[in-house]
Amino acid sequence: MGIQYKIKQTCLRLTVSALFTFSLNLSANSHIEFNDVASTVMLNSLQPLPKNNFLRQLYSQLLFVPVWMQEEHLSALSKALFLEILSDKTLLASSKLTQDAMKFQQEAEALYQNQGTLQQKIALEFKIAQLYKGYADYTLYGSINWGAFQARLYNLRKDAIKAAWVTYKPEFTPISLLEAAAIGGNLTDMFQKSKPKEYHYAALQQALYRYLQIANQGGWGHVSFKGTVKPGKVYKSIPELRERLRRSGDYRGCDTPESKVYDSCLKKAVIHFQKRHGLVAKGVVGKETRKALNIPVEVRIKEIRLNLDRIKWLHQRHAKRHIIINIPAFTLFFEEDGSLRQSMRVITGKKKNPTPIFSNTVQTIVLNPHWNVPKSIIQKEMIPKLLKNPNAMAKQGIEIHKGWGKDAQKVDGASVDWAAYRYSKTMPFHFAQVPGYKNALGKVKFLFPNQFSVYMHDTPNKRLFARNTRAFSHGCIRLEKPRELLKTFSTFNDSVDFEKSQKRLKGRKKAYLKLDNQVPVDVVYLTAYVDYDGVLQFRNDIYGYDKMQLQSYRNW
Repeated sequence: MGIQYKIKQTCLRLTVSALFTFSLNLSANSHIEFNDVASTVMLNSLQPLPKNNFLRQLYSQLLFVPVWMQEEHLSALSKALFLEILSDKTLLASSKLTQDAMKFQQEAEALYQNQGTLQQKIALEFKIAQLYKGYADYTLYGSINWGAFQARLYNLRKDAIKAAWVTYKPEFTPISLLEAAAIGGNLTDMFQKSKPKEYHYAALQQALYRYLQIANQGGWGHVSFKGTVKPGKVYKSIPELRERLRRSGDYRGCDTPESKVYDSCLKKAVIHFQKRHGLVAKGVVGKETRKALNIPVEVRIKEIRLNLDRIKWLHQRHAKRHIIINIPAFTLFFEEDGSLRQSMRVITGKKKNPTPIFSNTVQTIVLNPHWNVPKSIIQKEMIPKLLKNPNAMAKQGIEIHKGWGKDAQKVDGASVDWAAYRYSKTMPFHFAQVPGYKNALGKVKFLFPNQFSVYMHDTPNKRLFARNTRAFSHGCIRLEKPRELLKTFSTFNDSVDFEKSQKRLKGRKKAYLKLDNQVPVDVVYLTAYVDYDGVLQFRNDIYGYDKMQLQSYRNW
């Protein structure tokens, strides 16, 4: 068995080596001979290491064929790796990855000039492999320590804050990416292929390059004015405000001469700045706008990097249609073929009841829904009301039943000792608000089954959509224009007749519309992103997740 295994491994190594030779256009005989000898040394060196050791895992997959070092020169993969690292604008010159890339290049050059030994070449092979792993981790996975972040969320849950963030693994691992590059012969293309193609990742990366350039040029100055600055008036601080907005690209200049007057040209720039920072955009510079203006470019760079890394762990859909709900932006985006078809304001969970970050698929639309009240809301909000007024639920159209079945007995709110259930672990009573315009879910609900019991729905309380910050719900997503979203679904689902649905919504009879063409939905948390007009946007860290993730952010 041992002899057969060795023969099989030798044959496989020769096959892989031949593939590498073909893909890298190397001299077949010398290349295969070098690889065969090197493979034996590498196999003996790596086999004693633990099975989860990266080098052992990598070269086991590559059948212990060297990929970075060749007999007389570096391989094409090595050259591509060094070029990739040294040309990466997101890496600092002082980064260990950058420093190691330059160091190993020099070592290889000296090694080949001085006729280095096989053992020296294999030692450098392993060093370059570790460098590759570091850069692949940086590129594929980013710098967020997800384990530490999930631990912090767990601590929040112990305080009854049901925070959750579901991540989705990137398509490639460092090993699978290198395998594909080794066979295909092009590492640069594989790194490019591995980058996220959705959530405007490429545009956000370009914004990072631009902000790094601004930082290298000295950043932007501090705007020192106090009080409120209004259009049409004269202020000493107007030139520094204008220069600040010029640096960030918000002020483009006009034909009119620049002065200390807050003119219409500057007002346009201020409104542009306010819009892309999620502020009240009327051109009046007050406390919130001043605060945003004085955030240093270095802080904005950190925010952009953080959100680029978040996108790497989002669900890459590649779907014809896609709903994205960005919590910090309080906005729903409906994409079709990569373009924005529809958007609307949303209301998301309070800081104490945060909307979870996760993905699923819209499968069903419910017209005239009941609201089945969660146990947590019954105990925290409804029982206190019942203790004060036994008829409180009846006034809100909420029926109380003992049990959940169709035959569950209806209960009078005055007949139960509610104090006994205020903090109980079990709740034998079912609270349900009947369909109607006063129903907390409004008239339409969009279901995408998930472990959090979160969904999108209408609301009778429309006035909250006028607010700039809209974190008011218990975790579900309230829609500004649910009927418009229903109409959009009707255009590609035969099961949704919009005209008939409109008639049904005038009454109270419930209806379930199963979708023929379901739509993926992703609830995301992006505090820096590029919108569909190519404009860089920043939003406040409403749940404090930026701060939590930056606490254990990795430096490369």
